[in-house]
Amino acid sequence: MTEIEGHYGYGRILKAMGPMVLMMMVTSIYSIVDGWFISNYAGSTAFAAMNIIWPGIAIISALGLMVGAGGSALVSKTFGEGNPQRANRIFTMLIRLTFIAGAIISALLIVFMKPVAIALGAEGEMVRLAVIYGSILTAALPVYMLQMAFQPFFMTAGRPELGTMNSIACGLTNIVLDAVFVAGFGWGLTGAAVATAASFLVGGFIPLGFFESRRNKTIVQFVHNCGLDWNAVGQSCLNGLSEFVGNISFNIIGICYNLQLMKYIGENGVSAYGVLMYVGFIFGSIFIGYNMGISQVIAFNYGAGNKEELRSLLHKSLVLIGICSVLITAAVQLLSPALSRLFVGYDQELCSLTEHALHIYMISFLICGFNMFTSAWFTALNNGPVSAVASFTRTLVFELGCVMVLPLLLGIDGIWSAVNFAEVFALILSAALVLGYRKRYGY
Repeated sequence: MTEIEGHYGYGRILKAMGPMVLMMMVTSIYSIVDGWFISNYAGSTAFAAMNIIWPGIAIISALGLMVGAGGSALVSKTFGEGNPQRANRIFTMLIRLTFIAGAIISALLIVFMKPVAIALGAEGEMVRLAVIYGSILTAALPVYMLQMAFQPFFMTAGRPELGTMNSIACGLTNIVLDAVFVAGFGWGLTGAAVATAASFLVGGFIPLGFFESRRNKTIVQFVHNCGLDWNAVGQSCLNGLSEFVGNISFNIIGICYNLQLMKYIGENGVSAYGVLMYVGFIFGSIFIGYNMGISQVIAFNYGAGNKEELRSLLHKSLVLIGICSVLITAAVQLLSPALSRLFVGYDQELCSLTEHALHIYMISFLICGFNMFTSAWFTALNNGPVSAVASFTRTLVFELGCVMVLPLLLGIDGIWSAVNFAEVFALILSAALVLGYRKRYGY
């Protein structure tokens, strides 16, 4: 009996998913540490430059997430089918390919960093700062992609707590080095970039060392002769397509937000949106962590043909997401003033703008958890195209359309409220997809 086999009641779900949720929350927190230090120690221009260049880097790093999400679903399904040898060959092959692809892309991106920064909307001094920050982070991009790829496999291996510990190690590395380089040495944006790059190295090499170690007694193992299975590569990429498309879409949307905000408000608008993204990362990571963990359980039961357990997992997940959505939304509304002061309290005008934007933008958390789960549900069922459709339309169709059109009707508030309208449209589509494929999968 594997670690993820058997029935999952609410208690077991919370116990099993807790480490994954905590891992993603820690990851989200340490990923915004740079923003806090840069904003408070280097100023709003450096803060805006960081927020301008980060979406471009994040789009590339999403390849690691695609491999991790899609590959772990395929590996879990293969374990469920009773073929551990093939499962481990696929795992080994995917990790190797991720690092190779990351190294090639990293070299190209460093060469073209300046035109990329300009294309993303950087102007004046922001261009120079964005190139510095982006180049340093890109140098560590292959290892960061490994970190993202490894995260779902901790759940497949039945050791989600190791993923949490890895994230904590990354977070502590980033926080300590930010304090030393930015606050202590006064290196500004450069110090923050070095600190983050160092945390990438920690996050990628720790899981690599674990899975290669003789102490690894889990079902997920590296093998020496994995070969190159293009069918498995294709299936993994197809499974993880929604996560890849979703991440790319999210960052493309971020770029469009920045361009719109530069047009309507200027640098302060980009800074305020950066705070929205940080707060969204923290609370959205709860849903991301849950989906990463539960997907492995869903995929295993799908591979084992356990339709009754699939129905149970769907029902219980919707209940838990509903409760969490209400609690998150209430928390953000109450904490908006404090969160605004935390990041941009040095500028009263910017602080007021950020607080107002948070109140409007974060209403979306009443709905977004259900839409995110729909995409993860179909990824776990190894139906990448449907998962990608759910993710693609939610962002690149609904949200992009809203962020371009609503400002013409509602002004600045149209930008902040675009996500709310988009999530409502996406929820209708999500419900239609889940209900429409009910007979096919028997849930």
